[in-house]
Amino acid sequence: MENFKTFEELECWKEARKLRNHIKDNLIPKLPDFEKYNLASQISRSSRSVGNNIAEGFGRFNYQENIQFCRMARGSLTETLDHSIITFDENYITEKELEEIRIIYNRTLLLINGFIKYLKSKQ
Repeated sequence: MENFKTFEELECWKEARKLRNHIKDNLIPKLPDFEKYNLASQISRSSRSVGNNIAEGFGRFNYQENIQFCRMARGSLTETLDHSIITFDENYITEKELEEIRIIYNRTLLLINGFIKYLKSKQ
């Protein structure tokens, strides 16, 4: 982590931010009002949690703890994809819109896994 001064420099965090903003700007507005406190809340929280966990792990200044928080970020990332699939299944978004989310999901997943691999090599 000596190469990074802040979590904002991490590519995995940058991609998690893209996902969070994509969900906020492109998915949540398509949900009906009755989903405001259910699905909208859940997908908002899980998409925010990805970057939050990356940032929290970075702030621990301990490789093993950072890895653990990256694993939690990966879980939140997968939860966000699952919520996105639900929005598709409920006909709130199109297959094309779901594919856009999958693309960001896959990039984020690769970057988180790469960061975990980097952290393991530094232990």
